[in-house]
Amino acid sequence: MNPRVPAGYSVASFDEIDSTNEEARRRAAAGERGPLWIWARRQTAGRGRRGRAWASPEGNLATTLLLAPGVSAPEAARLSFVAALAVHDLASTYVKRAPVRLKWPNDVLIDGKKVSGILLESAGTEGVDVLPWVAVGIGVNLVEAPEGTAYPATFLGAHGPAPSPEEALAELAEAWETRFRVWRVSGFAAIREAWLGLAAGLGAPIEVRLPTETLHGRFETLMPDGALSLLLPSGARRAVTAGEVFFAPP
Repeated sequence: MNPRVPAGYSVASFDEIDSTNEEARRRAAAGERGPLWIWARRQTAGRGRRGRAWASPEGNLATTLLLAPGVSAPEAARLSFVAALAVHDLASTYVKRAPVRLKWPNDVLIDGKKVSGILLESAGTEGVDVLPWVAVGIGVNLVEAPEGTAYPATFLGAHGPAPSPEEALAELAEAWETRFRVWRVSGFAAIREAWLGLAAGLGAPIEVRLPTETLHGRFETLMPDGALSLLLPSGARRAVTAGEVFFAPP
């Protein structure tokens, strides 16, 4: 039985698949536009940001939302904040005794440890004002977390009873529609405000690892375009549009 999702959405379920994002890409290439939640009990080739492998043991949630939001690539990229808020809402439903916070750009932390990953993909954008489709890939650790990762990881079951993947997807789909509706009606400004209210490390020293350099400074704010504003020791400000954030030891 497929998980329930809000009206207007549909679901495609698999016992095993290479990657839900790859399935979204295949369906998009065939002309499908959703909105469609694709989920699988097991992924054999799940991936995260920067081409990293994403472990997908059975019992965790691996899903991708295929949709056509009708926006440009920069606007679509900010949907990662919508997704992070939705995952926060999912986690908060089951975690009551530990803080659930957001780490720039789109990680969800429980008690300071990463519980999820989000990966947005789409078609090539050269010469295209409006993206034909966007795939919002979401992985949530429900019953197991990987070890030896760059950032400490956790899972929902470590903080209380964990939902099944079907239950988790139903909660996530409802939370997504609620947050996505805010984005459609009030724009990214409202999403930014909600995100800042849940941000981890705001105003604190952080390290930002970029492909060619590592920056240190104070996490000043989330900028109106979704970039991280980093206040450097020199007093200068640096807008970071992509990078890995690490918090300074207490």
